Amino acid sequence: MQHHDSTVVSADSVAPDEIAHFSDLAARWWDPAGPMRPLHAMNDLRTGWAMRHLPAPVAEDGTRRTLLDIGCGAGLASEAFARAGFDVTGLDASQAAITAGRLHLRHHPLPASAGPLAYRCGSAEELVAHHARFDAISALEVIEHVTDPAAFLCMLGSLLKPGGVMVVSTMNRTWRSMAMAKIGAEYVLRLLPVGTHDWKKFITPAELGQYAARAGLRVTDVAGMVPGLGGWRESRDMAVNYIAALVRD
Repeated sequence: MQHHDSTVVSADSVAPDEIAHFSDLAARWWDPAGPMRPLHAMNDLRTGWAMRHLPAPVAEDGTRRTLLDIGCGAGLASEAFARAGFDVTGLDASQAAITAGRLHLRHHPLPASAGPLAYRCGSAEELVAHHARFDAISALEVIEHVTDPAAFLCMLGSLLKPGGVMVVSTMNRTWRSMAMAKIGAEYVLRLLPVGTHDWKKFITPAELGQYAARAGLRVTDVAGMVPGLGGWRESRDMAVNYIAALVRD
């Protein structure tokens, strides 16, 4: 499989302005008080929820199951999945983010019990071209940043082995998400850099279900994610952030 270590790989599913935006942030990605602090805050909830729905990291025969963390950024979720025991491929179109992930891994090695973690700069299209298949896929806070979410989910579905599970977290397109995630987080509270989100690209749970069905996937569970004083928690309230498990039968 060819690796692209020195250039940002352009592909149809990746919006160039999105790549440039997150490349600028990569250097501070791992700072819990930096521009990615909302992701740090929600990471335990989203990866914990994912691991309750994904297949066990180690199969009955002792082999590690493979997991693709697409749109991995600098690896907040990738490292968590590797620590759990998965054989993780972290994929992102931003070379700066991948470099930040590799540097963090070098300076903060995972424990011996962790599964392998390999970062790759590129696109899902390249994995499809190489006929790659994974036991599990995580697409956390990424589908709202692609050019065609329906086609993107179809492509991810083709990368999933039969019986495999995909976990997708994203933002609902509601007036509350406009008020809280876009205006509140970016402009008022300055939790996120202005321009992080395009509200029109947010996806309702019903739309995600339709995209999944077209991709040959079945939604098995969905939950809201809400912030609170004690950190983020699972909720029935899906008006802003939510996470879903999709199975390839």
